[in-house]
Amino acid sequence: MRRAPVSLRITAGLLLLAAMPGVAAFAVDLPTRKAGLWEIKMARSGGALPDMTMQHCTDAATDKQMTSTLSPMSKDICSKNDTVQTATGYTTDSVCTVSGMATTTHADISGDFNSAYTVKVTSHAQGGTAGAGRDTTMTLDAKWLGACKADQKAGDIVMPGGLKMNIVEMEKMKRLLPK
Repeated sequence: MRRAPVSLRITAGLLLLAAMPGVAAFAVDLPTRKAGLWEIKMARSGGALPDMTMQHCTDAATDKQMTSTLSPMSKDICSKNDTVQTATGYTTDSVCTVSGMATTTHADISGDFNSAYTVKVTSHAQGGTAGAGRDTTMTLDAKWLGACKADQKAGDIVMPGGLKMNIVEMEKMKRLLPK
């Protein structure tokens, strides 16, 4: 299986992680996904990223690691990051700024995290290299497929075209970057 260039793996991984449940510190803890192989279909409008389907092999420890890895980052870049439980799931609202671009995001999360979940995201970005405001929508539909494949380990994400990355390895790479 081909490996994506490091920059593509990091960019795609961060986009995926930012939109998945359980990846940042919230006032309300989101459930941990059932261990195994998840298929995640991402449909977007208003942005440059194409629709895509990926697979993510996970376990409870990996989901927890995703939370602890991104929690400090979200505290540094987000002035607001609120999650509340609703009758149908969860709602999150955040305001985050990266490289001068402020993004306001609202997400509705529903599902049981054992067999399927859906994340519907609307966002508005302003400033940075984007300049004028830009609105995007994204829907993630995730379904549990069963056990991870024999050649997969927890943290593996297989992107379109067979590009493979591992979020645990990405965290190790981050430690090598100058501070």
